[in-house]
Amino acid sequence: MNASYAIDYELIFQHAPVGMCISVNRVIQSCNHALAAMFGYDKGQLDGQSFAVLYPTMDEFLRTGDRIIPIMNARGRYSDERIMRRGNGELFWCHVTGRALNPSEPLGAGVWTFEDVSEKRPVTAELTPREREIAALLVEGKTSKVIARETDLSPRTVEMHRAKLMRKFAASTSSELVHKLVGVTR
Repeated sequence: MNASYAIDYELIFQHAPVGMCISVNRVIQSCNHALAAMFGYDKGQLDGQSFAVLYPTMDEFLRTGDRIIPIMNARGRYSDERIMRRGNGELFWCHVTGRALNPSEPLGAGVWTFEDVSEKRPVTAELTPREREIAALLVEGKTSKVIARETDLSPRTVEMHRAKLMRKFAASTSSELVHKLVGVTR
C-alpha cells in the first residue's frame, strides 16, 4: 500500500457492505447507508433515534438490553440473531454484533453491526414477543434451563413456549424446530 494514501474511515463506514452504527446509551449517533436501507429508512433518519425503533416491541428492546449487559461485562462484546422490525413494520431475522468502546460501560458508546439474514431464515409464523425471544435463544443452542435463567422464567414456562413454537412451526422434535427456525429444510 502506498504510504501517501490516506484512509478515509468515514467513507469506509458509509459504504460498508453490512449495516453499521455508532451508539451511545442505545441511541444511534450515526449509521451507514446499509443499516438505514436494511431497516427501510433514508440515510440520517435513524440518527438520534433509540434502538427501540428497530425492535418489534418496547418490551423486547428492554429485555434485550437487560440480557446484553452481563454478556458485555464478561466478554466485552455481544452477538446474537434476533427478530427485528423494519420501518414498514415487517419483521425479519437479523444478526447483531456489538462492542462497547469502554468495557466498563456496556451500553455506553459502542459500535454495532447488523446483517439481514432473512433470506436464510424467513419469519414464517406469527410469534408473540416472548416466543421470538425464546426462538432466538433456541437458535443459539441454549437449553430450556439456560433460557429460563437468562430470561427469569421457570423452566416449565420455557417448555410451554417451546411447545407453542413447535406447534406453530409444525415441528415434531426440538431439533426439527431449530432447523425450521434457522431456515434449514429437510
